[in-house]
Amino acid sequence: MRWCGMVHPVNLVPASHLQDAPARPLSLLGQLRARLRTRHYSRKTEEAYVKWVRRFVVFHGRRHPRTMGTREIAAFLTNLATEHKVSASTQNVALAAVLFLYRHVLGADVGFVDGVERARHRRRQPDILAPEHVRAVLRELRGVHRLCALLMYGSGLRVGECVALRVKDVDLEVHEITVRRGKGGKDRRVPLPRVAEAALRRHLDRVREGHTWDVRRGIRTSGLPDTLESKLPGAATDWPWQFVFPARSVYRDSANGLRRHHLHATALQRAVTTAARVSGLGKRVTCHSFRHSFATELLRNGADIRTVQELLGHSDLRTTMIYTHVLNRGGLGAISPADRL
Repeated sequence: MRWCGMVHPVNLVPASHLQDAPARPLSLLGQLRARLRTRHYSRKTEEAYVKWVRRFVVFHGRRHPRTMGTREIAAFLTNLATEHKVSASTQNVALAAVLFLYRHVLGADVGFVDGVERARHRRRQPDILAPEHVRAVLRELRGVHRLCALLMYGSGLRVGECVALRVKDVDLEVHEITVRRGKGGKDRRVPLPRVAEAALRRHLDRVREGHTWDVRRGIRTSGLPDTLESKLPGAATDWPWQFVFPARSVYRDSANGLRRHHLHATALQRAVTTAARVSGLGKRVTCHSFRHSFATELLRNGADIRTVQELLGHSDLRTTMIYTHVLNRGGLGAISPADRL
C-alpha cells in the first residue's frame, strides 16, 4: 500500500483576524446541513438531501422555498416521475428531503402533498452469483479490492459498510465483524469468514505501518463524531479507531488539519465491475451482488429466515423474504402434498 508523503503548504490566517471577523450567516443549504447533523443523520443521507433540495430550488427558477408550498412540491415530484423517469424510492427520498427542509429548517408544516404523479414501483429480482461465479470474479481481483469483495460475500456487508470498517470492529479471535451505524442507524454483528483471516492479518500489519507514519506527521483519521473527538481527543490517532481500508491520499480539513478518509466506494465498485467483465461471466455483477449471494447461500444451506434477516440488518422481514423467491422456496415453491403420496 502506498502512502501520500507530500503535504502542500497552506496560508495561515492570524488568530486575531479570525476573532474580529463577523460570523457569516449560514446559507439555506448550510442551515440544512447543520440541522441534519444536529439530528445525527448519516453523511450519505445529508448529501442526498442537499442534492434534492438544490434541485427543487433550481427547478423553480431559484425561488426561495418560503415563497413556495405544496403546489410547487407536487410539480417538482411529478416532473421527476414523468420527465426523468426516476424510481419510486428515488421520488420518496426527494420528497423526504424537501419536507425535512420545510419542517426542520424553515419551521413550516406544509401538510399533505396532493396531486403528485407517482413513479412506478418496479420490483426487481436481486442479482445472484453462484459460488463458481464468485470464484471467477475473485480470481480477477487483487489486493485490497479482492479482500473487500471476500468480506462482502462472506459477511453480507454493504459496500459502504465494508469500506468504512474500523480496526476495533474486526475481531479476529472471535471471528466476527461489528457493523456500526448501518442502514437505519443500526448496529449488528456478522461472521468473519475464516478464509479471509490470513489475508486480513497481513493487510492490517501493512496498514499499521502506514498509521505509524501518519501519526508522526500529524495525520488523523476522518469520520469521527464531533462529540467523540471532544470526549476522546486521542481517538483520531489511536490505532483501534483507524479505518481498515484507508485511502491512499490525505486531505486538509479547514478546521482539523490533515485527515485520511477510507477507500472510496466507487473505486471498489469500479474494480468489481471490471473484474466481472474480464472474467467473461456475461451477467450483471455489482458489489451488492455479493450481499445478495451471501443471503441466498445461507438459505440454501438451511439457515433460518430470521437469522438471515438479523445478519443483513433488515428492519422488515418482507425485505428478506425476496431471497426465498430467488431460491424458489416461496409459496409457489412449496412441495405439493400429492408428491408425498
